[in-house]
Amino acid sequence: MEFQIVQVSSLEKVRAEDRLDHHEIHAKSVLAGERLSYQICVRTDCRMDAAVSVESPFGSSVRLYLVKDANMDYPVRETGNEGEDYITLEPGMMPDILVPLEETGFRVTLTDRVSTLWVRADIPGDAAPGDYEIKVKVAPESGWNICERMYVHVIPAKMPEQKLIYTRWFYADCIAVQHHVEIYSEEHWELIDKYIAAAADTGINMILVPIHTPPLDTEVGTVRPCVQLVDIEKQGDQYTFSFQRFRRFIDICKKNGIRYFEMAHMFSQWGAKCAPNIMVTENGVKGYLFGWHVAADSEEYVSFLKQYIAAISKELEAEGISEQTYFHISDEPSQDSMDTYRTASDIMRPLIGDSKNFDALSDYSFYENGLVSCPVTSVMHVHEFLEHDIPNQWTYYCCNPEKVFTNSFMAMPSARTRVLGFLLYKYDIKGFLHWGFNFYNSSVSRYPVNPYLTTSGDRSYPSGDPFIVYPGRDCVYLSVRGEVMYDAIQDMDICFALERHIGREAVVAMIDRAAGRNLRFDDYPRGKEFLEGLRAEMVEKIRECCA
Repeated sequence: MEFQIVQVSSLEKVRAEDRLDHHEIHAKSVLAGERLSYQICVRTDCRMDAAVSVESPFGSSVRLYLVKDANMDYPVRETGNEGEDYITLEPGMMPDILVPLEETGFRVTLTDRVSTLWVRADIPGDAAPGDYEIKVKVAPESGWNICERMYVHVIPAKMPEQKLIYTRWFYADCIAVQHHVEIYSEEHWELIDKYIAAAADTGINMILVPIHTPPLDTEVGTVRPCVQLVDIEKQGDQYTFSFQRFRRFIDICKKNGIRYFEMAHMFSQWGAKCAPNIMVTENGVKGYLFGWHVAADSEEYVSFLKQYIAAISKELEAEGISEQTYFHISDEPSQDSMDTYRTASDIMRPLIGDSKNFDALSDYSFYENGLVSCPVTSVMHVHEFLEHDIPNQWTYYCCNPEKVFTNSFMAMPSARTRVLGFLLYKYDIKGFLHWGFNFYNSSVSRYPVNPYLTTSGDRSYPSGDPFIVYPGRDCVYLSVRGEVMYDAIQDMDICFALERHIGREAVVAMIDRAAGRNLRFDDYPRGKEFLEGLRAEMVEKIRECCA
């Protein structure tokens, strides 16, 4: 009987049909409080069941997952990607879904196609410096077993607290639809808790709060399922607001370690032409008083906003989160919508006071004209903004770019996702935004999709773009891409840890030296060797400085 097993980097995407000739790893140096991830890949020449177990002094901090394939139905949208940095441009299966091994009873079925285990060790923050071992046993029913060992050296340094503000947009309506539960039923609240916990587990520390249903990816003239947290009643020209559900939502966020909050956009997407869909009760009748039928600058909506923002601001103060809250105006305005965005901005800015306002945009003139205090710029255009030394620069990517730049599409090698961390550090980026934490709809939410059949919103986006978590039976599954993004943030944190010892300029010089160039968002080394080599060099330098 032939039995192959290899222990490989978390940056390898090992597909079921791949040959197991990858470089093996058996030792890692880490900081206390760091998350270490790697993979164990197994293939046999005949089908058999096997038990899996783990032994480690880190105890329950070591978790095992079975890596399941996702259906990559639409790898890219654009043509001309041949020669670009993709694993494949053909539809097919790609390893991505992380199923906790507890769900399988710590058993796996081995075949002549590769089975992969994801090993994740959250090194305790109080772990003493020294050498440790993680031992994973794979024991087929035949009675013999194979043991893979990872030797972990914890250096005398601790991972610093995450500085990056990181958000991927959270959609409460998609949770209700996928799990077939009533919106804001107890079942829905339990699931919201689990999804926010999963978000925090992947490094997300800012949540999009649906004070009203976020006016995002909604076809003009339609509505998405209403997940409005704030109950609103109109009596004459006055509005009253109930924040009971809002407080419960914020409590869940706080419990799971969320530190920052972004309020749903106050105007329609892509130009701020209309009011968002907002449910209001008037004369005992509940309906959409505001929406596509109401102009953004209408007297009635402006009057409402003044009262709405004042009530929200008071509630934010009461929750103690005012300083950690950002407000949106409209998502991705273009130069063609400068006038309507300016009008909306002029309405909003006096109302939000010291609260920060930020939006995804890629035209510098919006910032230059004072319409937004915190620009969130596409990675394709961020260097144009960086030339102006903006003090609170954010960046984002979404369904593009497909060429050259970093992104987190399924068809991309993991290294192309993880390089983001060193880029964020080098250019002193304060925050990162992505539009899809759990978007399980087609384009502009015409209909829901099954994320196990289409990872592209039914050929609306490159596979993997709409979400980084998967709905389970009554739970949520993490993904390989989400864990790789977490590692990117850790790379950024390690840069900050080293900066304490040698200064920022020296750290940036080390990054560029390892890259062999001036590292840029549009020019960076491909492959995992640069990333793993630089990280190892930095950890060793920190160890020397702490000796």
